[in-house]
Parts: sequence; structure tokens; C-alpha cells
Amino acid sequence: MLHIVDDEEIIRDSLAWLARSRNIAAASYESAQALLSALESAAGFDPDGECILLDIRMPDMSGVALFNELAAKDLARRRPVIVLTGHGDVPMAVDMLKNGAFDFFEKPFNDNQLMDRVLQALESSCAAGEEEAIQTRLAGLSMREREVLHLILAGKMNKVIADELGISMRTVEVHRAHIFDKMNVKTAVELARLLK
Repeated sequence: MLHIVDDEEIIRDSLAWLARSRNIAAASYESAQALLSALESAAGFDPDGECILLDIRMPDMSGVALFNELAAKDLARRRPVIVLTGHGDVPMAVDMLKNGAFDFFEKPFNDNQLMDRVLQALESSCAAGEEEAIQTRLAGLSMREREVLHLILAGKMNKVIADELGISMRTVEVHRAHIFDKMNVKTAVELARLLK
């Protein structure tokens, strides 16, 4: 989902049309507050990724203030921000890049280059979501399961793991089954690939 935040309706409409021409779902917001309200009521992150196209100069809450709020809530990683700026705003946009914005485009911009970057931001959002899910699953492992996991990733067989940890081979098998279940994999190869 592409979130377009710009106080000019014609810009929002043209960007939404451009996104749809690339098969990118888009939602438009006339203000920073409208986007924040929509994000608060959302059930979660879009599994297909999210990106925010953000104009810097807007009434009430500026794009810079919105970006700072998103960054403070650690939402800019899962929802990468691409800044749209006029000529006088370039130093501000550069500062936003230094603080974690995905990219910035100076108006007028090349439509195809902008949408290419939006697609890259959506991919980045998906990757961040997958990484977050993996970290959540890892956090759900017990201390012993983490020890067994480390040895599985080292390529050790159940008997060797049992000997190293001073537990029965049956206990290792139970831990291995729990690890595979919690990490949502079927084999040690899948597990290694997931945690590479």
C-alpha cells in the first residue's frame, strides 16, 4: 500500500493514478493528521509492504514533523518514507535522509524513477516485516531451545547435541520439533536458510 500525503488534491490524484498504472494500491491523505489517524485505526502492517510518499510543505503539521513522529514510533522502517520536495526544501530533505528517510525527489520529478523507488521501498517494507516476524519467533524460543538451535545450525546431529548438552536424545528430538514448529520450518536446511 502506498500512502500519499500531500495537501494538493491534484498532486494526490496524479500520484494515485501513477501508482495504479504500476499495480500499486494507493491511499491519499490531505494532511499529516489524516495519515496518522488512518495508521492508528489500521489493523496492522500490509503484508505486501507499505510506503509513504510525503510532501514536506503542508499546513498544520509539516512533512518533517510527521516524519519525525513516524521515526520516533519506529514506523519508518516498516513504512519507508519517500520525501517530495520543492526547490527550497532540499536541505530539509537531505536531513530527513540522514535520519532514515528512504529517498527524496525534487519536484518536478520523473514519474518512472519515482515509481521504481516506491517499488523498492515496498520490497524493503516486506523484508523488514519478515525480519521482524523471524525475531518474534526467535524470542518465543526457550533458553534450552536456543542452545539446541545453535547446535542444529552448526550442523550437529541429535546424538552429538545430546552429549554436548548432557540431555537425552529424545529430549533433543522434542526440542528440535518445538524449534521447527515455532520457527515454522520443516527441515534444518529451511531453518538455516531462514536465519542466514
